[in-house]
Amino acid sequence: MYLHLGQEKVIKTEDIIGIFDLDTTTVSSKTRKFLNEAEKKGQVSVVSYELPKSFILCKANGEQKIYLSQISPTTLLKRSGFLENL
Repeated sequence: MYLHLGQEKVIKTEDIIGIFDLDTTTVSSKTRKFLNEAEKKGQVSVVSYELPKSFILCKANGEQKIYLSQISPTTLLKRSGFLENL
């Protein structure tokens, strides 16, 4: 299955490690450091230039990738179908 992250970006749901709320997770200095390091390594892609609400951590072909999306994590979780499996 695929998940639409906004604009024209679609990813495989099987590649998703987690969907996170930027407002609540970036309170932690460890998360901010993690995101900064990933950005320095070129692992962060901005899906839209609107204010991001979530980040999606993925691993495909052995490589880590982070997507910043303007779509709320709740909406992304509903779209993904992950909540149906709980």
